[in-house]
Amino acid sequence: MEKASFRVSELCRTLDVAPSGFYAWCRRPESAHAQRDRRLRMLLRASFDASKQRYGSPRVHEDLLEQQMRVSRKRVIRLMQEEGLKARIRKRFKCTTMSDHDQPVAANLLDRQFTAVAPNRRWVATRPSSSSGRAASCTSLPSSTCSHASWSAGPSVP
Repeated sequence: MEKASFRVSELCRTLDVAPSGFYAWCRRPESAHAQRDRRLRMLLRASFDASKQRYGSPRVHEDLLEQQMRVSRKRVIRLMQEEGLKARIRKRFKCTTMSDHDQPVAANLLDRQFTAVAPNRRWVATRPSSSSGRAASCTSLPSSTCSHASWSAGPSVP
């Protein structure tokens, strides 16, 4: 209410209500519906926080029903919106491997046998990929040395 800038009598005249009605409204106790909403808000917040802010209105509603709270789903939606409770969006799985290409696949000659009986018998090569499009180095070392070397051409390439 704008009581700081305007007098109550001016506001009541503008809204076409009696000042006594305004003061009666101020002294009126909270309605049963508003009291139940206040109680539900606490339960909503508890369920929402217990789910690490992942539950939306369907799951919060289900939690309230499990607690023997009779409440409609639309009321849960309204109260969650008024409280600003929004479930965190699940990060979707992104497939980064393209298995259905028509390129030839190299034969698996090592068959996961990385230990060599003598030096210079098995060589391992890697080609790191870069999402930024910058050039990156290739590494080719004998597997018997058990060492790894890599470098990049830019600061954003790991």
